[in-house]
Amino acid sequence: MWRFSCNSRVATVYRDIMHKQAPPKATLNKWLISYSSSKKGYGHILLEQIVPGDATIREGLRPYFESAHSDAREYFHAYAGMSLHPDAGAPGCNAKYPNCLPPKARRGVFGEVMSGLMTEALDFVGNHEWIVPVFLFRNQEDARQYIYVLSRDPARKREVLGRKGDDFIGIVVNDDGAVTRFIAGEAKWRKKWIPSVLDDVMLGTKIEVPKKSGNLVHDGKGVWFEINRALDVPIGVKQLQDILQELAPDEYANVILSLDKIQQLQNPAPSERTDLILLIGGSAAGRGEGEPLLEWETKPSQHQKNRDLQVVEIILSDGDALIDALYDSLWP
Repeated sequence: MWRFSCNSRVATVYRDIMHKQAPPKATLNKWLISYSSSKKGYGHILLEQIVPGDATIREGLRPYFESAHSDAREYFHAYAGMSLHPDAGAPGCNAKYPNCLPPKARRGVFGEVMSGLMTEALDFVGNHEWIVPVFLFRNQEDARQYIYVLSRDPARKREVLGRKGDDFIGIVVNDDGAVTRFIAGEAKWRKKWIPSVLDDVMLGTKIEVPKKSGNLVHDGKGVWFEINRALDVPIGVKQLQDILQELAPDEYANVILSLDKIQQLQNPAPSERTDLILLIGGSAAGRGEGEPLLEWETKPSQHQKNRDLQVVEIILSDGDALIDALYDSLWP
């Protein structure tokens, strides 16, 4: 069994500026048991739930989730002309972010927050000191429109489209304040990770082969496809830079400048990227204790980029109830 270790002083200094809440390691140690392995270029961590996601676990997670959503909450509420803390019965009180998100959208952002939480809390491949200065939720354009409309018409509830681009971005910052590495990737929630669901997520949905009626094959446009075609410097880096420039230009001056150099079309400054895949949800019937979803001993052959890969699998027995209760509880 592996335990969550402390982050460094460097990460603490940067966290005090933007995304301020340290990962709740005591809660994680109580809630989840971890099986981890790491080899050159590939890390795999399986976490299994060992206690119910009750009020104690949710309260332990709540400060981190509020910190992760705080930038987008302020941004969306301001766009809609809402108070950050609208009283019951006040205009827009039904459209508070992220509490008002519909079920599917809640599960999506839950996975994205967990990506950052795990990046900050766990020892990933390469043992880098990862920093998550701010989450990129403000770039979920459909959520912004949804909240604007819902605050004016409470009957306009609907599902919300996911945010385009990387699910989250973490960075490594050297002693000079320059960014040297990114972590970016895909977070996927499924109610039950049965083999057919896993194959559809990773390999793409099944389609019928032309001229071979009834013969179905995966279309090849799943997570592996997205990871393999992802840019070495992802678009989320630009989104992160824009937020830092707006909210913390002095504190992050060196980071912003280095991101500018890294994104140059000609002769960009060197940087490295780590790919992250986070799979979270319920267990398939018959799955054994400690049994991973993806290959753990060697890097999966489907990962075709010459980049480090980190896989995190989180198996929950009451994930649906925990997510809804947690998002109902944010900013009480």
